[in-house]
Amino acid sequence: MIGLLADCQDGAIAIGNQMEAVYGEGLESVHELESYCEILFHLAESEDTVTCEKNYALAGNQLLVIRAHMEKEIPDRLEVVFLPYKASLWNSLEGFYMAAKENPDCDVYCVPIPYYDLNQDRSFGEMHDEQQKYPKDIEVTDWQTYSLEERKPDVIFIHNPYHDWNQITSVEPRFYAQSLRNFTEKLVYVPYFVLDEIEPDNRPAIENMKHFCFLPGTIYADKVIVQSEGMKQIYIDEYINVVQERGIEVDREQLEEKFVGSGYPKYEKERNVLREELEIPEEWMKVIQKPDGSWKKIVLYNAGIVPFLAREDKMLQKIKSVLALFKENKDEVMLLWRPHPSLENTMKSMRPGFWEEYQEIVRQYKEEGLGIYDDTPDMERLLR
Repeated sequence: MIGLLADCQDGAIAIGNQMEAVYGEGLESVHELESYCEILFHLAESEDTVTCEKNYALAGNQLLVIRAHMEKEIPDRLEVVFLPYKASLWNSLEGFYMAAKENPDCDVYCVPIPYYDLNQDRSFGEMHDEQQKYPKDIEVTDWQTYSLEERKPDVIFIHNPYHDWNQITSVEPRFYAQSLRNFTEKLVYVPYFVLDEIEPDNRPAIENMKHFCFLPGTIYADKVIVQSEGMKQIYIDEYINVVQERGIEVDREQLEEKFVGSGYPKYEKERNVLREELEIPEEWMKVIQKPDGSWKKIVLYNAGIVPFLAREDKMLQKIKSVLALFKENKDEVMLLWRPHPSLENTMKSMRPGFWEEYQEIVRQYKEEGLGIYDDTPDMERLLR
């Protein structure tokens, strides 16, 4: 019994410390918790049955007092936190963020977290903190001031699935999914990428994407939001295949609850962005507009990662030939060249020699004024 009373005291102290960390000092609830601890002490010291029963009754009544104060001092609200790591990938979470902000019963925080380049020995290299790159209408909270350990938000959203499995970059380790799940009741993973829809019998296509189905983000999250009901079933099937290969039993019904095929709000964001609402840099307009004020035909050129890793020498030659073609037609056509957000980190880590040659191609492209090299986080404006 003494041990149980000591546990009750420890619990009351932990609750009081947590409340002060989140809501500040001077709470009546905390004062009443302190009184509760004193009653428990006297209960443990009771020398006879009458005194024991009296203190036991006082402890029960004190719990009612504490509850009444808590109902007044602690708002019945949800705290929802978004932990993006790259500003260019924020659009995968922005729709959920905006929906939560519109809910009057939610306290919502966008807390961009840092990430590191990984050296070839997987040690941490340069740190990147992109807090300043988010849209003006997004209220950003510094990751160094928001304490997950103290606040323990109700819901955490992430869009990075790799965590300590990545070979190129890594978020700050305390933001790995396996750690985050200890600080929230619901960890939600939303992929930052969109895949082509796949028919359930298209095995070659499934083989090419199945690695996305079993990553730290899908393993440790309580909810995984995927782009469609069809893709949900593929995720579940491939998740089960990996788990069963490891000799682990898995409940399909639980996975049906875990994976949600509701689609991505980023689609709506892209549909609703209007050209006239976009802020286009002045230096871009100098390249886009013809002398008579009309616009040139704009061609989007997107450089992905996989071709570089497969045949980087061929990719560099291909880029040169594409740029040469647009140089011949630069009066009528403008090239909007946007590299994959992780291309630089990948090339530096896995193809450092070719990265220098790639940079030289980009430098020459910019100097000749052939078009725009867009490595900014804002993807919506180029889609318009």
